[in-house]
Amino acid sequence: MLEQLFGSKTRFRILRTFFAHPERSFFVRELSRAIDTQLNAVRRELELLVGIGLLKEGDPSSRDFVSLRSKDYSQGVSLRKYYALDLQSLIYPEVQALITKLQILGQQEMIKEIKEKGGEIKLLLLSGQFTNDREAPSDLLMVGKLKERSIANIIAKYEKDLGFEVRFTMMTEAEFKERRQMMDKFIFALFESNHYKVVNTLNV
Repeated sequence: MLEQLFGSKTRFRILRTFFAHPERSFFVRELSRAIDTQLNAVRRELELLVGIGLLKEGDPSSRDFVSLRSKDYSQGVSLRKYYALDLQSLIYPEVQALITKLQILGQQEMIKEIKEKGGEIKLLLLSGQFTNDREAPSDLLMVGKLKERSIANIIAKYEKDLGFEVRFTMMTEAEFKERRQMMDKFIFALFESNHYKVVNTLNV
């Protein structure tokens, strides 16, 4: 699907990175590391995106370009060409909406696979980056008789397309109930955060 809509997964991952930090600028090697893709492939996609007017390139010392890492300037990185979203681009709103929809779809696919292959899940709770709550102590809580290695592999497979490292927590039902009864700080903070229960046969 991503290839059909964007031409390549590399292009989607680049766009997802820019839209996650719309006010920031990136240099090529930084993007290459962030999306784990070869430099030449990243350069080709950046040139294409500049050509259609969605990205702009320029001098990072200007006010329009802000590096992800201030220390880059002290290391001579300021001499490199930087890229940033052109927030005035006519296609910016449409691409932003499409990126958001595809990220939601990716989350749904990951959750579906976890439910199918992750064992006997009695509680599956989304929070943190899934619900735009930066204060939440975890992004994903799973409770039950879990296939931990399978779950870890599934999450790792989807992380690149999600655009962030998923902080996930797995517990047995007994451990969860004990910690909840003791008013465990982690459990309390997670349930106080903005969250959504995908599976909840524990009725908590």
